Amino acid sequence: MSWLSSSQGVVLTAYHPSGKDQAVGGSHAKPGEEPASSSSCRYGQYTMNQESSTKVTEKPPFDRSSSQDSLDELSMEDYWTELENIKKSSENRQDQDIVVVKEPDEGELEEEWLKEAGLSNLFGESTDDPQESMVFLSTLTRTQAAAVQKRVETVSQTLRKKNKQHHIPDVRDIFAQQTASKEKAPDGTEFRSVGTNENKHQEKDDQASSRLIVGDKELILPMPEEMPASVTDINLEVSFAEQAVSQKDSAKDKTWKTKDSNASLPSFRLPKDKTGTTKMGDLAPQDMKKVCRLALVELTALYDVLGVELKQQKAVKIKTRDSGLFGVPLPVLLEQDQRKVPGTRIPLIFQKLISRIEEGGLETEGLLRIPGAATRIKNLCQELEAKFYEGTFNWENVKQHDAASLLKLFVRELPQPLLGAEHLRAFQAVQNLPTKKQQLQALNLLVVLLPDANRDTLKALLEFLQRVIDNKEKNKMTVMNVAMVMAPNLFMCHALGLKSSEQREFVMAAGTANTMHLLIKYQKLLWTIPKFIINQVRKQNAESHKKDKKAMKKLLKKMAYDREKYEKQDKSTNDADVPQGVIRVQAPHLSKVSMAIQLTEELRASDVLARFLSQESGIAQTLKKGEVFLYEIGGNIGERCLDEDTYMQDLYQLNPNAEWVIKSKPS
Repeated sequence: MSWLSSSQGVVLTAYHPSGKDQAVGGSHAKPGEEPASSSSCRYGQYTMNQESSTKVTEKPPFDRSSSQDSLDELSMEDYWTELENIKKSSENRQDQDIVVVKEPDEGELEEEWLKEAGLSNLFGESTDDPQESMVFLSTLTRTQAAAVQKRVETVSQTLRKKNKQHHIPDVRDIFAQQTASKEKAPDGTEFRSVGTNENKHQEKDDQASSRLIVGDKELILPMPEEMPASVTDINLEVSFAEQAVSQKDSAKDKTWKTKDSNASLPSFRLPKDKTGTTKMGDLAPQDMKKVCRLALVELTALYDVLGVELKQQKAVKIKTRDSGLFGVPLPVLLEQDQRKVPGTRIPLIFQKLISRIEEGGLETEGLLRIPGAATRIKNLCQELEAKFYEGTFNWENVKQHDAASLLKLFVRELPQPLLGAEHLRAFQAVQNLPTKKQQLQALNLLVVLLPDANRDTLKALLEFLQRVIDNKEKNKMTVMNVAMVMAPNLFMCHALGLKSSEQREFVMAAGTANTMHLLIKYQKLLWTIPKFIINQVRKQNAESHKKDKKAMKKLLKKMAYDREKYEKQDKSTNDADVPQGVIRVQAPHLSKVSMAIQLTEELRASDVLARFLSQESGIAQTLKKGEVFLYEIGGNIGERCLDEDTYMQDLYQLNPNAEWVIKSKPS
């Protein structure tokens, strides 16, 4: 298969056994058949005019930096076939309202961005606590501060143009202490000057893509997966944007050679952190809210540093169903599911469809790729809507390929995309980041930004897709096959009628398939919250506690209390008569409700749990590893569930005022 230029865009040409080339569009012609007649295929954001793809010009192929053989091995036909299947499946279903998204006015997106970051009091009137915003701003790195400053200045200019009399503080004054060329960041790293020009250089780990020039655009085609040659550590202790600045600075005056297109896809890992790795779901809601705000600023800073335009999609309110299964918002669906099964975090219909597919065996050839009959899928949808919650639906009648089609339909028909409406464009823009490591870092931040329901459902989907890929020897579904099939279902939101050029759609096809590939391959790394963000949350909490403590002391003084007496009382409540180097661990739900434990260099969270569980008797003795966890509560964190490899002495030094509690995770 090859890409050829035409006067109107691009042509995808398939090579058939007969040796004849045939132009294909939304559908692809089988050997010996005539290509599909000219028609317009549109589904949601996707628009493809096949008329412009029926003429092949005499122009030479596009320039490419990789071998022709590598490109021919990577067939996009699964992607276009899936689009055609989507079109066919939607023909027999009721059309839902298409919302034509109006491009926001200048400054509107920046205002939305500042609101999401909790900084709306930097412009106009706001109910947000200005003190909280100042604490937040004081913990930002230089690149994060630059990202905030850029958005505030845009909003300020917009408001001045509109002659609105709002006082907007100059962020340069707020960050005046960070104007030196090199300063220390909250995570201990040195600040460097921030550039905004696009980084044209590649890291040595960026060896897994084939590049293709389409007009003045560059397509990045993901290459077939091979055994990794080496493993690269992902640094979670230093801001990703700060790392990008350092890489750009070190890349100056160096000559970079063209990468080997046949090199393996990079293999990444997270180095062990002695204070414990923090996963999604390990933090209390109040701290997770701060994490999301910081992740938004960090993501924007990373894109700014690398010169990639990041435009949020303004959230659009559309009329949605308030009950049912398909086309229902995830929060509404989970609310009705939780009435049936308390604690449900992933939609029951979604779980059941995956279960049904797996019951048929994951060795089935063409699983996820071969669609079920459109009429049968329509009938099954109607029957499921009527009988699923009543428990009268007969799952024996659902064929395996039908269940797979229903699963993709469920994802595709969500009123808001599974990857989030506001950040869908940011997911699509991941392809434009220079290196695979930076693409992975951006995806990590984007996963952090997802609402809980979206994040949990996406995790379940990616884990299922990996199980399908694990059987690729029999089902013939490699990671790239699965990525090609699933990309249109996740990235093309049917509720947003966004028009775009044909050339852009071809670029997006390769880009979204590449992003889907990364989501699947590196999924185990994406549910980790970067340590530098956790450290920034700790600093915010510590600063807030200092201010609260000062306010309390001032109040006590006004009430004629003895200040020295208060401080002694405060110290005694923290120390609780526990000797130096010893922590008091509480376990209110176990028979041994409290235990003093001596800290050592080798003592881990798993050792603390083992000591408690070894002393349990009766029903509590049946508790197993993974059912109860050790928590770090208070001090400079709200609440954090510790992983078993956390070294307690190192964590104690980081948060000496914390309490230590053993309990189960909330459902």
